[in-house]
Amino acid sequence: MPDGQELDVIVTGRSRTPDGRWWYECEAVLPSRYQHPDGRTEPGSAPTAISVAAESIAPLPGESYAAVPTTGAVAGRQWVAVRVRGVGSEGPWWCVHRRDCWQARDGWLTRRVTSREAVALLADTGEARVCDVCRPDRALPVRGPGG
Repeated sequence: MPDGQELDVIVTGRSRTPDGRWWYECEAVLPSRYQHPDGRTEPGSAPTAISVAAESIAPLPGESYAAVPTTGAVAGRQWVAVRVRGVGSEGPWWCVHRRDCWQARDGWLTRRVTSREAVALLADTGEARVCDVCRPDRALPVRGPGG
C-alpha cells in the first residue's frame, strides 16, 4: 500500500494497460457491517475489488500464478516483428514495432514477439531494424535505430 502497510488479497486476474504496465485485479476482504431486517447490526466482512500495480504484489512462496486469467497483451507479447522485403541489393529484414504502432501492418509476414525475442532479433544487426516511427529501442535494452 502507498504508506508501506501490507494487505492480503485474493488475485482474480491480471491485465496490461495500453501504457504497458501490468496490474493485478484483486479482492481484499475488508471489514463491513451487516444490518438485519429488524435494524440490528453486527460486524462482518465483504470482498472488495481493487487493482494493484504488479510491482506492489508480493507472491506467496511456492504459489503458481500461471492460471491467473490475463487480459491485455497476448502472453506478454508487446512487440510486433514485420518481415520487410528488401530493395535493390538489400535482402529482407525484420522491422520491430511497438504493438500499437500504425506502421506495423500489411507486412509480408507479421508476428507478435516478447521483449526477449525482440531484443534477440535486434541483436542481429543484419536481420532486424527498429521502426523509426514508434522507436521500440527507447523501451527495449538495445542500440539505436538500425539495430
